[in-house]
Amino acid sequence: MATPEELLKRITFNPEIFGGKPIIRGQRIAVEHVLGMLAGGATVEELLEYYPRLGREGIQACFVYASRVVGRERVELALTGSEDSAR
Repeated sequence: MATPEELLKRITFNPEIFGGKPIIRGQRIAVEHVLGMLAGGATVEELLEYYPRLGREGIQACFVYASRVVGRERVELALTGSEDSAR
């Protein structure tokens, strides 16, 4: 099984493809599209049927990428009146 760093090498950016959004290297499949299909209820097997060149590691790469992006997010809550309203 590939390491997270090896999987991330499958993700690339090209300003001429999907406006520079992250895609699977060598393919015109956006990470956003893969994750959106899975979030919408598609199974890994269905994705592989639709996109056989994607491979399981391509799907895993999307998860690693998303995990890294979300891991760097920082959410700050704006207080609207009292501290109780933020709870």
